[in-house]
Amino acid sequence: MGKQLLKLNCLIASLILIVSFGFSSLKKTEEVHLAYCATEPLKYDVAMTYENRVNVNPPFLGKSFNGFKEALAHSESRGNYFVINSFGYMGKYQFGSSAMKAVGVKSKEEFLSNPAMQEKAFEVILQRNKWILQDYIEEYAGKEVGGVRVTESGILAAAHLAGALSVKRFLRSYGKVGFKDAFGTSIRYYMTKFADYDVSHIKPMRKARI
Repeated sequence: MGKQLLKLNCLIASLILIVSFGFSSLKKTEEVHLAYCATEPLKYDVAMTYENRVNVNPPFLGKSFNGFKEALAHSESRGNYFVINSFGYMGKYQFGSSAMKAVGVKSKEEFLSNPAMQEKAFEVILQRNKWILQDYIEEYAGKEVGGVRVTESGILAAAHLAGALSVKRFLRSYGKVGFKDAFGTSIRYYMTKFADYDVSHIKPMRKARI
């Protein structure tokens, strides 16, 4: 009887020890030092580039005129109507002050906030550049100049980048007189990248305005 009582007491003592240890372990897992806790909202320092905000791939519209517009806009601004770059060029097609004035834009603020105006202005600048460059389009389209196969759409894209006068110089010199913008983009690159799009419906107009 005495031995049984002793065994029972030992068993009870063991159970108490196990239970106590278990609660102690549970308590320890709940204790977290404040050094490992966030005591204020988390902040992230990530550069907000176009790639962070929008799809970096332009919509695929083939070689249609809409395809030309969207591909060029993607190259200029990632298709963002409301952006101003570090040199002051504005909108989806990155118009400068002189181009806006030429096509009849009177308010930069209105231009930047008005997508329809930007689309119209882009077609107008194409009409003006096509008028200026129509003889060069007729003479050089289909030929190779400085290692670049010249097309009508390539010429118009290059004129949007560098201006019609720079395109004339490039073609007359057979590629020896080039041009690069502040970001290093060249006439040669634009002529190649934007070749073979359908811009046939753009009519040359000397004084086209929005």
